[in-house]
Amino acid sequence: MDWNEAIRALLALAAAYLLGSIPFGYLVVRWWKGIDIREFGSGRTGGTNVSRAAGYSAAFTSGIADAFKAYVAVRFAQWLGTHDLVIALAGVAAVLGHNYSIFLRYRGGAGTSTSIGSAAALWCWNLAILSATLVITARATKRASLGSIAVAMVLLVTVIIRMLLGGDIWTELIHALLTSVLTLWALRPNIERLIRGEERELDTS
Repeated sequence: MDWNEAIRALLALAAAYLLGSIPFGYLVVRWWKGIDIREFGSGRTGGTNVSRAAGYSAAFTSGIADAFKAYVAVRFAQWLGTHDLVIALAGVAAVLGHNYSIFLRYRGGAGTSTSIGSAAALWCWNLAILSATLVITARATKRASLGSIAVAMVLLVTVIIRMLLGGDIWTELIHALLTSVLTLWALRPNIERLIRGEERELDTS
């Protein structure tokens, strides 16, 4: 890698992290309800806490925005002409920024929507597959955390199946592995509550 490639790679990753750090959940709730979401519920800026603070319309709006910022981050890395690995890592950096936003003193969400957005930029069918996984699982189980866990697992399985079918997409596997780890790490308290049978249900009525 020469200096020009290195600079483009650093620019792509820095931009991806900053884009991911834009706290749409915080901004939407602050705008709609005048609430600091960090002081409400779980304190996270993701869709579940947004829905409980400001309703499903707010959660949908922030979720779309969170997915879009990650999509743009990956597309920007592609536009810069960086290596496929850097492009995949740009998606990871966007999720990292969402989960640990520089604008919120390194607080954020669990990265589900941002993972979907970045995965969709790498392979367009991920948008339909992962969005359906999230909605169906969350509604069937009435647990948003299980929807997020399912998204992480399905993304990994989908990439592995595509590789077994002959796809040379090892960089996408790295993206799937790292974003899944970030999501599962953020969901540690939820996983503990699931194990104890104490995880709060969604209102799906």
